[in-house]
Amino acid sequence: MAVIGVGNLGTEHARIYSKLNSVDLVGVCDVVSARARKIARRLRSHPFTDHRDLLGLVDAVSVVVPTKFHYLVAKDFLLRGVHTLIEKPITTTLQEADELLKLAKAKNLALWVGHVERFNSAIKALKELAKQPRFIEVHRLGPFDPKITDIGVVLDLMIHDLDIVLDLVDSGIEELDAIGARILSKHEDIANVRIRFKNGCCCNLTASRLTRERIRKIRIFQEDAYISLDYLRQSARIHRKIGSKIVTSRINIKKEEPLKGELEEFVNCILKKTATLPIDQEARDALEIALKIVDKIEYK
Repeated sequence: MAVIGVGNLGTEHARIYSKLNSVDLVGVCDVVSARARKIARRLRSHPFTDHRDLLGLVDAVSVVVPTKFHYLVAKDFLLRGVHTLIEKPITTTLQEADELLKLAKAKNLALWVGHVERFNSAIKALKELAKQPRFIEVHRLGPFDPKITDIGVVLDLMIHDLDIVLDLVDSGIEELDAIGARILSKHEDIANVRIRFKNGCCCNLTASRLTRERIRKIRIFQEDAYISLDYLRQSARIHRKIGSKIVTSRINIKKEEPLKGELEEFVNCILKKTATLPIDQEARDALEIALKIVDKIEYK
């Protein structure tokens, strides 16, 4: 395997792969040669500055480059029969996403997208408890990262929650409204979205990269309970009405490293030719909604 792009997140990909017994990390690639050399030396791998030099040397890759390069880099590897994991969002357009999905299917390759929250232990527990949600509220807030300049907060942060919400609700969208503002970049830095689904469920999502404190929380209201979950702490509580009282209990969660779980599953998918999560098509669906949100914000 190899990792293409070893900034902060790509370095974590490389670190995890280097510790997996079933993986030989043959290379790390970055256009900044000093960075590639540093990470390669630390992980006892080999540095590259052009991803095409790895074609023919790897069975699989993680693509952790800026979003605008996802399509071109992933396509090069898929054409050569390489299983590919792309960090979210899959691409910048639906046309590019559809082409990659078609190519992977034609070549019988695993194409995964890094929607890492699916591997958060708290989310796994939540899915077992969430039954026909009526209202969902999500907050994903954090400080501005000057290194992320090619996409706004919807494609950078909110897309994680769109993926989770679409999976939890499992219904078509009836109405969508969005507002947002550019503050520190050329793209929206804060956004609020309200979605009404065809089954009656409503969802309110807020994403911001303008706050000092990092907050990752989701609250789900359903007929028999109210569930609150903290992504960062991997903790959750459920509040139920029993008689005339509200009874609160903590949900038992085994804390794990979500990215490690994701990459292990990707590797197992390749080795065993199985996939427990059909992440590619769902990633495309999340991108479609995210792009509609961005269009509405820009229109206003």
